[in-house]
Amino acid sequence: MNTPLEGFSKLSKADKIDWIAKHYTKDVEATKSILEKYWNTDPKVQKLHDEFIENTISNYYLPFAVAPNFLINGKLYAIPMTIEESSVVAAASKAAKFWLTRGGFKTEILGTEKVGQVHFIYKGDTEKLQSFFEEIEPELRKSVSDITLNMEKRGGGITKIQLRDLSDQMEGYYQLHCTFETLDAMGANFINSCLEQFAKTLEAKAQSFDGFSDEEKNLEVVMSILSNYVPNCLVRAEVSCAISELNAGGMSGEEFAQKFVQAIAIAKIEPYRAVTHNKGIMNGIDAVVLATGNDFRAVEAGVHAYAAKDGTYSSLTHATIDGDTFKFWIEIPLALGTVGGLTSLHPLVKLALEILQNPSAKKLMEIVAVAGLAQNFAAVRSLVTTGIQNGHMKMHLLNMLNQLGATEAEKMQLVEHFKHHVVTNASVKEALEKIQSQ
Repeated sequence: MNTPLEGFSKLSKADKIDWIAKHYTKDVEATKSILEKYWNTDPKVQKLHDEFIENTISNYYLPFAVAPNFLINGKLYAIPMTIEESSVVAAASKAAKFWLTRGGFKTEILGTEKVGQVHFIYKGDTEKLQSFFEEIEPELRKSVSDITLNMEKRGGGITKIQLRDLSDQMEGYYQLHCTFETLDAMGANFINSCLEQFAKTLEAKAQSFDGFSDEEKNLEVVMSILSNYVPNCLVRAEVSCAISELNAGGMSGEEFAQKFVQAIAIAKIEPYRAVTHNKGIMNGIDAVVLATGNDFRAVEAGVHAYAAKDGTYSSLTHATIDGDTFKFWIEIPLALGTVGGLTSLHPLVKLALEILQNPSAKKLMEIVAVAGLAQNFAAVRSLVTTGIQNGHMKMHLLNMLNQLGATEAEKMQLVEHFKHHVVTNASVKEALEKIQSQ
């Protein structure tokens, strides 16, 4: 396909599919069949999915699972998870069961502050700019009163507007650094609407400010946008128990606790390990964020920035031995919402939130943090005892058998066989061929 297509977005879905199939795939009919197979059979539901994004030609399905037995602050939860990776849900469930009889998970909200910024260039006297800002700060708030009215009625709104001078890092660079409380909404659209109005007001008021020279009046707004780095929208989740209760993998509780704490210490100082360590945490976090219709890309970006907040990329989790007590915890920034966006549109998102007993945004922060902590506990526990592949490959077994075209009877036989044998690509293929030859 060498010729660009004008007006693709204006084509009907059928025409989009036809064009893609003819120009970018080898088997036109097979392509159409695959795309149509994953349409929702209910036309109303499919239309809803079509309108989530642009140029929709089908649906991309991921498994929707549940990890039960999470005791969080004395209350039992079953946590919905949407993810494609084998062993994630099993590991989370195993960790939940482990801590169920050891006091469960304890959580605490440390802050709910969201951030947005107006970035602008001003080439003039900084003291004049500060005087200008102090004069117009009430005007900035007044200019968005129609946007903030409903949010303020619910107890949210703009919490602070600050002028920041960053001209030592880039000539003439300043910003309005604004903080918000958005309650149960993630708040991206609300924040961005406020910021864009701040920008208009900032430029307009500069033109009429008597304290500026003609050149200073022409301050230039570069952009206005929320930040996905929310270090003060923070939640803590932890578990703790007597060391004697930690027996695992044939180790004594004391040996296990020592190796576990050492593993966390390594992830604190070695970025190569920390990245994989934190990726495992995000296996649990992203799965719940996705299941509840939240923005996992924003969460990922903010979390990884937080992991590097002290100047080097480090572990998001922490572990200590204090006397005869083992403690394991995470503090993590999570900007989540339970209203707005897909939360009221996607049927499975609504169901996921119902399964979680319709949590507030704060409660969802706690649940998501627990999922990440549980995932990390399960991973590190495996690493310091049996090794990660033992459990992971057994969970991956069915994927391998499906790729090899095993029948249901063959799958049943091989699942039983590999309860007592090491799972590798070669061993699975060999075992299947042996069954088939017989």
